[in-house]
Amino acid sequence: MSRVLVIAAHPDDEVLGCGGTIAKMAAEGKQVEILILGEGAASRGGSAEAQIKQLQDDARKAAAIMGAKKVRFASLPDNRFDTVALLDIVKQIEAVVEEVKPELVFTQHGGDLNVDHEITFRAVMTAVRPMSGNKIRALYAYEVASSTEWAFQRFSPVFRPSLFVNISGFFDQKIAAMEAYESESRPAPHPRSPEVLRAIAAVRGSAAGMAAAEAFETIWEIQ
Repeated sequence: MSRVLVIAAHPDDEVLGCGGTIAKMAAEGKQVEILILGEGAASRGGSAEAQIKQLQDDARKAAAIMGAKKVRFASLPDNRFDTVALLDIVKQIEAVVEEVKPELVFTQHGGDLNVDHEITFRAVMTAVRPMSGNKIRALYAYEVASSTEWAFQRFSPVFRPSLFVNISGFFDQKIAAMEAYESESRPAPHPRSPEVLRAIAAVRGSAAGMAAAEAFETIWEIQ
């Protein structure tokens, strides 16, 4: 059975970036596991502990909707990954990679507005670098609505999609998984609304002759 690891900075990034692809891979019989590095709520004030627990519960619900096998949480401080030594983040990722032994890895795009996304990308790049004996055959970066586009292509690297996954039969699962995150969903015209997510999928699909697609940048691939 093929194994896939999806690494996200925050709860809901995995759905926004590749929720349809996760559902599709799970339906194809691939074992998909998710690692969420950050708490996702502590920067917002209020009862951080309660918010974090709710987000983790929501992440498990979303994973079940998409068909992912397991979700892990590293609980790094929200929007403060830059206060944590990069090596410490890399080691947490390496430990999960060693346990899951994935063939494919998906993670955040490195030029997003959110600093946690940037650091996640760098840490993943370090943790999964191709070496002798490594089972990973490819690393892909996904875009996240309300972060990738809000960088306005001012940060490097700019998102340049090179892989388009047809999610025409799995878009409803993506939206249902996003709706599991009650605190993260927003009404239109917010980028995380169902209407805008559908529009993004349509635009990405139109670039590849599909009704709906998710776009990824191929970071490296071994044939």
